[in-house]
Amino acid sequence: MDSEIQLISDGDGLAVIGSPADVERFLVSEGLPSKDLGLRRLGGAVHAGAAAAQFGSEIAVNSGRWVKLTKESAQVVQKHGLMPSKTPGVSHAMVGNPGSIKSWLQITKAPVSNPALLAGAAGVMAQLAMQQTMDEIIDYLATIDEKVDDVLRAQKDAMLARMIGVGFVIEESMTIRENRGRVDEITWSKVQAAPATIAETQAYALRQLDALAEKLERKTSIGDVAKAAKEAEAKAQEWLAVLARCFQLQDAIAVLELDRVLDASPGELDGHRLGLTAARKNRLELISRCTERLMARMDAAAGRANSKVLLNPMDSPAVVQASNHVTTAIIDLHGRLGIESARQSSEARRWTDAAKEVRDKALETGVDGVDAAKRLGNEGFDRARSATGKLSGLAERVLRRRGDEEG
Repeated sequence: MDSEIQLISDGDGLAVIGSPADVERFLVSEGLPSKDLGLRRLGGAVHAGAAAAQFGSEIAVNSGRWVKLTKESAQVVQKHGLMPSKTPGVSHAMVGNPGSIKSWLQITKAPVSNPALLAGAAGVMAQLAMQQTMDEIIDYLATIDEKVDDVLRAQKDAMLARMIGVGFVIEESMTIRENRGRVDEITWSKVQAAPATIAETQAYALRQLDALAEKLERKTSIGDVAKAAKEAEAKAQEWLAVLARCFQLQDAIAVLELDRVLDASPGELDGHRLGLTAARKNRLELISRCTERLMARMDAAAGRANSKVLLNPMDSPAVVQASNHVTTAIIDLHGRLGIESARQSSEARRWTDAAKEVRDKALETGVDGVDAAKRLGNEGFDRARSATGKLSGLAERVLRRRGDEEG
């Protein structure tokens, strides 16, 4: 083989390691966008001895690029047949280009990569995946309503104020990391207490979203449901933004933590990576459950509103609109965090469409249909009068209008 490169995947990304020219050739041939893997951060993974010398020379001559796993890049992983390695959660393959053949082929009897390189690369790949999510959240916070900025900066709320302060410290530590290429004891000491504050804020935001869902569930009349839905529409986006900021800061802490472990206890890097991955998955599941509950309550409210649109021509569409806005906001956040959602917005039934449906049914069924519509209208009249007193002539007007059109 004229050219050989290593492919390493952790399920979230693909690392391509080899000589700079070979790595670039492979990425171009597969049409994959990439980021610098930052192999030189792994220089401290082995501290002394022949293994350290071999590891250091391997890093010095090689280049590494990271590719986020998408539908397209996942096909590349599948095509080259990566095999599980001794590093948990990591698959690996050596591929080569014969020179005269354009395609890259797996080297069937390739030696296993340096274990330290595999473990170190997996740690760096986890960092890059988290930084990708952090960038997505930054874009998310930049595109939503300005009211969210007011919430995130609301000094009257001590819980949020503490989180904002912690955020400044974490961002400062990330800047130091970028400039120094490592996280020393002094830098780490600044952020050690941050996870507790962020977790408290996250729990607070989740409780606020749960409260919105419970309030919707308790309401019975469409008028009360409409008020609760409008409140949810106004406040949900704000608490979703707080959740997003918490997740961003938690990922930043994890990035710093992995660098600290790499610097202080490189032998523990792999186990620590797996622990952080599990904790991150748990956070995502917690956010998913809470936001799914709110979407379910909003969907239920929209369904009830649609069924009552004839009697509530103003409130019913407002409920559906609020439900759609909240659902869209949640799905947007899910997309940024990598949570899969398969929701569709509800479609509000316009009052005129509902009235036309009654009229058409009457025309199709003749006198029996008219009588049925009258009975339905009278029942609706009674319910409307007892509920609000504002729609007392609604059913009669519908029937009168239908009679004029038939005449």
